[in-house]
Amino acid sequence: MEKAVEILDKSKIADLFAGWEETLIWSCLQDCMGRAYADTEEDPQSAQIVVGDFCFFAGNPSARLVRNKPDDRESEFVIMVPPSADWEDMIEDVYRGCSKKVIRYAIRKEPDVFDKKKLEEIVKNCPEGFSLHRIDGEIYRRVMGESWSADLCSQFRDYEDYRRRGLGVAAMDRHILAAGASSYTVYKQGIEIEVDTRQDYRRKGLALCCAAQLILDCLERGMYPSWDAQNPASAALAEKLGYHFDKEYTAYEVYGFTGNDET
Repeated sequence: MEKAVEILDKSKIADLFAGWEETLIWSCLQDCMGRAYADTEEDPQSAQIVVGDFCFFAGNPSARLVRNKPDDRESEFVIMVPPSADWEDMIEDVYRGCSKKVIRYAIRKEPDVFDKKKLEEIVKNCPEGFSLHRIDGEIYRRVMGESWSADLCSQFRDYEDYRRRGLGVAAMDRHILAAGASSYTVYKQGIEIEVDTRQDYRRKGLALCCAAQLILDCLERGMYPSWDAQNPASAALAEKLGYHFDKEYTAYEVYGFTGNDET
């Protein structure tokens, strides 16, 4: 089977992704993060975008693109987001036995929806004994040193890249990193938020406080803080911050993203 073609000029696939309200796609189309592929370089009919742990498809279903794994990617885990039932069937066929169909929750993108006073009140009521800090060089090293928190900053090349383009807030229990909210990815108009809490610090409201401060920081900088929910709990957290639920959508958690035709 012929290999997928990497697309460097993203304008060639932009029309295929028209209508997607997904900032990770915008990140790639704007040459901020991620890689793009298609069935052919000229006049592509099928396209794939890979950003972080996510993989998006557009156009005509293509087994070649469903199998395609970027050559610099080590992880065999990826979340594939199909635009249609035909793409769903293709993913299920290629990754039978090593994928799981899941429901995720899209959150509306409404730039003027946030109540700053409410967010400031959330931050003010951070649980006693904890303090909120911007993610600086020292906290970045702590974030990247723990498996539960690495996704807060993992899509950036290094701290200098994160310092220049990223933005994040951490909740500290003295010297212990307890929770954080940060830019999972960036695009020209804003960020996609990632929120994580260490298991033994959950259900204390720390994620809510970190996210509230991060949203305030984004608004101060004229950036939009986009939110996509993995589960109902994440959607409920978003609503506490002022977001509104949009719709459910189908995704596939693939655990055998090897790039092999025999997958």
